[in-house]
Amino acid sequence: MNDQTDGQLLRVYAEHSTDSVFAELVRRHLDFVYSAALRMVCDAHLAEDVTQSVFVALANNAARLTNRANLCGWLHQTAQNIAAQTVRTIERRRAREREAATMNQLLSSASEISWEQIAPHLDAALGELGEPDRDALFLRYFKNYDLRTVGTTFGISDDAAQKRVSRALERLRAFLAKRGVTVGAGGLALVISANAVQAAPVGLAVTITATAIAGTAVFTSTAIATTTTIAMTTIQKAFVTATVAVLAGAGIYEARQASHRQDEVQALHQSQGSLINQLEQLRNQYKTATNAQSLSRDQFNELLRLRGEVGNLRSKAKEAEMQREENQRIRSAQASGQNFDDANQPKPGAQQIIDKASWAFVGYASPEDAFQSATWAMTKGDLKTLLNSATPEAQKQMVKDWEGKSENELVEQNVNGMTNVTGYRVLGKIAISEDEVHLLVHTEGEDLTPTFIMQKIGAEWKIANRVKYTPF
Repeated sequence: MNDQTDGQLLRVYAEHSTDSVFAELVRRHLDFVYSAALRMVCDAHLAEDVTQSVFVALANNAARLTNRANLCGWLHQTAQNIAAQTVRTIERRRAREREAATMNQLLSSASEISWEQIAPHLDAALGELGEPDRDALFLRYFKNYDLRTVGTTFGISDDAAQKRVSRALERLRAFLAKRGVTVGAGGLALVISANAVQAAPVGLAVTITATAIAGTAVFTSTAIATTTTIAMTTIQKAFVTATVAVLAGAGIYEARQASHRQDEVQALHQSQGSLINQLEQLRNQYKTATNAQSLSRDQFNELLRLRGEVGNLRSKAKEAEMQREENQRIRSAQASGQNFDDANQPKPGAQQIIDKASWAFVGYASPEDAFQSATWAMTKGDLKTLLNSATPEAQKQMVKDWEGKSENELVEQNVNGMTNVTGYRVLGKIAISEDEVHLLVHTEGEDLTPTFIMQKIGAEWKIANRVKYTPF
């Protein structure tokens, strides 16, 4: 992970929200940001707040910063903006007093340039530099990279990197001179290298990592909402009401314990999605349970199961009754030689056999035509015509049954299924309604007599289902 650029790490974090990747970014730049914040606000506690806010902003803006190979400039600018806002509102008067006191001490001290003389003006002077010059100084004297690394970061040679750093250092020295701080370029480089970056407090990296990561997910789960309070700047804390201040203080205290409970924070972050789903399920269960409050949970679940079984049994009983009535009607008609419907149908024994050799595609104008078109399609292995001969619901079932088989396998299956069939006879036709007819068909060569449900879809008849096989 150490050999990846800041931009590469940000891209991984933006795409996968990997905590360890963001922790690496915090590790790389924590001292740099904290030191800049400390210089800007001149207070260790305020510097921690500013540093936390900077990394929260980094987590929220990770996706649009992936094209940056180095984050020093962006982090410094963000820290400067947040610190300026804090200083303007809360520390304005104290900052002026400290600055006046510092200037008095500098005037009374020895003429030798020291870090205490440069520090109050350094960040303002850096802010007046262009971004390329500022980044060059950050890498060379704040991060203490050698010139080769600086050149590699900017995609330039070692000599070009040396010239850019020297030019930037000279411009910084000129800006400081305008503020009454006179120092040579060499002395300025030594003072900055030795003092610009100081170690951040122990445990701050863990706290910031947990805070920034939790901050990006605050809108998806109320379970971690209290962690966002530590991302509030000091200016925001100063203007909330006394009640909110008490709650915020409680939230901050809890967040401070994150350094001792990092595993718990990570586990909570991972489980928040499932908690939301469980909450939705509980809401639905509550709506259902309002009608069965007198029952225990086990009793209520058992009641729902039994209701489902009763419903299934009723449906099956109704289907069986309908099938029994239809079969009885067919057997009575066959025994008495009566017609199956009001149309002038011939007796079962006198039905004409439609020989297999005469089968053809005859369209779907009548139930008989639709049936012949379907049987012809099966004989020819014409899967498209066979599918078109069925109702939409039957088509769905056919497609489901065909899953996992190649077209050649399906063609062979249908053709082979019709090998022994030499023809068929329509023994009977029952008109259930204007849009539904049941055909009793005897297949010659197999001696089977299934009943086919034919339904009218628009102006065409289609096969809806094959109800039952019976020996002839």
